[in-house]
Amino acid sequence: MKRRTKCYIYTRVSTSMQVDGYSLDAQKDKLRKYAEYEDMTIVGEYSDEGFSGKNIQGRLEFQRMLSDIQAGKDDISFVLVYKLSRFGRNAADVLNSLQLMQDFGVNLICVEDGIDSSKDSGKLMISVLSAVAEIERENIRTQTMAGREQKAREGKWNGGFAPYGYKLVDGKLEIAEDEVEVVRLIYDRYIHTNDGINGVAKYLNDHGYKKKIRQNGTIPGFSSAFVKDILDNPVYMGKIAYGRRRTEKKLGTRNEMHVVEQDEFPIYEGQHEAIISEEDWHLAQEKRKVNAFRREKVTDPEHAHILSGILKCPCCGKSLYGNIAKAHSKDKKTRYYYYCKNTLGATGHKCTFRVNIEQKEMNRMVAAIISAMVNDPHFSKAIKEKIGSSVDTGDLEKQLTTLQAQLRQTLGIKSRLERQMDTLDINDPYFDRKILDLQRRYDEQYGRIEEIETQIDEVKSQIQSIRQEKISGENIYQLLLAFDEVYGAATEIEQKEFMRAFIERIDLYPEKQKDGNWIRNMVFNFPVPVNGQEVKELPLESGTTLETICLLSKRHAN
Repeated sequence: MKRRTKCYIYTRVSTSMQVDGYSLDAQKDKLRKYAEYEDMTIVGEYSDEGFSGKNIQGRLEFQRMLSDIQAGKDDISFVLVYKLSRFGRNAADVLNSLQLMQDFGVNLICVEDGIDSSKDSGKLMISVLSAVAEIERENIRTQTMAGREQKAREGKWNGGFAPYGYKLVDGKLEIAEDEVEVVRLIYDRYIHTNDGINGVAKYLNDHGYKKKIRQNGTIPGFSSAFVKDILDNPVYMGKIAYGRRRTEKKLGTRNEMHVVEQDEFPIYEGQHEAIISEEDWHLAQEKRKVNAFRREKVTDPEHAHILSGILKCPCCGKSLYGNIAKAHSKDKKTRYYYYCKNTLGATGHKCTFRVNIEQKEMNRMVAAIISAMVNDPHFSKAIKEKIGSSVDTGDLEKQLTTLQAQLRQTLGIKSRLERQMDTLDINDPYFDRKILDLQRRYDEQYGRIEEIETQIDEVKSQIQSIRQEKISGENIYQLLLAFDEVYGAATEIEQKEFMRAFIERIDLYPEKQKDGNWIRNMVFNFPVPVNGQEVKELPLESGTTLETICLLSKRHAN
């Protein structure tokens, strides 16, 4: 009996709208009929809804399909897609993905286009069509940007949220009376006092001013970044700028883009009312140039901030990070500290923990606690029983799946809005109102995407810390059994890997205790045996637990 060829099918729509025969159901139906006609067996279906084909970023199902092909999961020979545009619109991505598939013996068939990459003519056609699709999309983007630049030339607001101090009324900027006082005060303090950007932010926060919560700002406190944006925006002197920030390709990558602030950009006379005078704006720019210096960054490639990200601020709960102080002229020593970045002046968050904790002291303290734990004979016995078992990350995986689904949904909304903006006719009599509404909804998605991506990164970080290639599961237990010998001989980078794999977080006291202890509580990535019980948390608030661990350590040493 002839063996049937195995295949995957992949479908994609840029929006949730089912039009022009491109709906997911229509694509799947076509592909299933083709597979049946060609005597193929479909062993996997992958589908991305609401994702642009400009690149493979965010297309999670597409990436999962490529991963399954690399793993040889189902031993397939073909991937079926409705049209090449469903596979991708970026020429480099299409060709790279196709090359990867062919490296593993898998070819692409575009059913509607009649293309089969297993044939030489098919590979050539894919190269041509994918390049044309990319050029078409770039032309649409260029036309859209040209429309926005023309609006700037006319002095009209050309998209996005209204700057702080203004509100949008029928697409036009008008002064927001409940915000304008803060804008004027920022310029007045910056120009007529010795305050820098941080000083102005601190003044506003210390004197009870509250920032109005709006779509593009959710922190009531004033940050130095907020003050900087106010001072650098010519909109406040009645001008409209175009191209202050430009999306550019990252050097060394094929498709990755990033936003780059431009030093020079055109400024046009605006149709809106100015909040401050041109003279004051230029005075602020002169002071900005004088104060615009960068502190020399001190780096040490051989030093790893071992507990960075694990230690938690006792005031705001955010992570503490490593900081390096330049070598002092007296003793020529470079010093390393853990500190909270979450300063009120810099970020707008309220945090009063201004202590720099010396790294050697904290590193030794944590290592001593772990050493005391592992030297308990009961601990050693319990750990040996665990060797061979795996760390359970099931709950985290479920949480990750839920977050990824939320991200797909949000990215889908963003891609749909992006497509609608790209295809909006600039000659439409309601173009201004439509593009403004679409831009507002489009920008709102970034906050949601950032929030979900942050949660995903946190969950992935927890999973990764448990399942690292070098230190995972059994390896961690093996290391714990020989902690004193192995940890002391390890490099700082290896010590950091161990700590991240073993410890989820360390909560600190607001100040050092009389016995010299900083640590209030330790939370591990998985249960460990302490005093005959398995725990994920080790509270040290009373000191009793710590004393018990130390006593056990001394008893073992004797």
